[in-house]
Amino acid sequence: MTSRIPPIQCLLTFETLARLRSVTQAAEELCVTPSAVSHRVKQLEQIMGTKLFGRADFSLTTEGSEYLAHVREGLATLQKFPGAAGQSSTPGKRKLRLAVTPTFARSILIPRLRQFTEAYPEIDLTLQVSIPLLDVVAEDADLTVRFGTGRYADVEHVCLAKDEVTPLASPAFVREHGPFEAPEDLDSQSLLRSPLEPWRTWFSAHRLDWPEPVDGSQFNDIGLMCDAAAAGMGIALVRLKLGAPWLDNGALVRLGSSAVFAASIPSPHAHYLCWRTGTMERWECAAFAEWLKKSIA
Repeated sequence: MTSRIPPIQCLLTFETLARLRSVTQAAEELCVTPSAVSHRVKQLEQIMGTKLFGRADFSLTTEGSEYLAHVREGLATLQKFPGAAGQSSTPGKRKLRLAVTPTFARSILIPRLRQFTEAYPEIDLTLQVSIPLLDVVAEDADLTVRFGTGRYADVEHVCLAKDEVTPLASPAFVREHGPFEAPEDLDSQSLLRSPLEPWRTWFSAHRLDWPEPVDGSQFNDIGLMCDAAAAGMGIALVRLKLGAPWLDNGALVRLGSSAVFAASIPSPHAHYLCWRTGTMERWECAAFAEWLKKSIA
């Protein structure tokens, strides 16, 4: 066998195709044409002097499986540098640090995360908490989930999930303070507040010329606000995707069956996945980004 070292783009393409088992998907992840993927794999097989893929479904040959382990270990080694903190000592493991907003993590990410860890056992994922709107994150995060308007000039980003909002409260609160049939029925009620989801969005949609509430309990985390509403502290304006766990277990309910409260309206903000330029050249980051977009679509 030749001692020539294969080009790095050939090794990256081989790893990507072995993982995705689709020329089209590999081309999309690597930002090249499908023909370029095929050419790189053919070039690598010529250099190695052996077939790496056995059939049209891109299953690996015995030699391909053995070589893939070495390639992944080598790529992981290239990612490391002297003195890097927190690097895994396990050969072949890739570190991925994700900064994520608390309620998004609890309501959306964590229930799905096992699917990712089972699909990519070679990736060690570290979750860190970020503060919504303020964008306070750990500096070493590879990927960040932000909640806001999407106007981020400092990073590349993609919209993950838009949502709709509606007032929710505990069943006991609705029984005690209802019935709620019209928007005006919220007048003089205890409205829980959050800068993450201002009430003016809902007021404007229902043609209420009301100012943003300035009194009452305020929360900088939607999950905490949902907990407070479930405890009977008042009415919360909640995004349905984030509030799903509380709705599903009956801790929170809609205020009534009238058209006003049975419907919901679009939130002006959304969740975005953000990264620094060059981050997606690391296959583990690209793999997680693609998985996350598909899993919550």
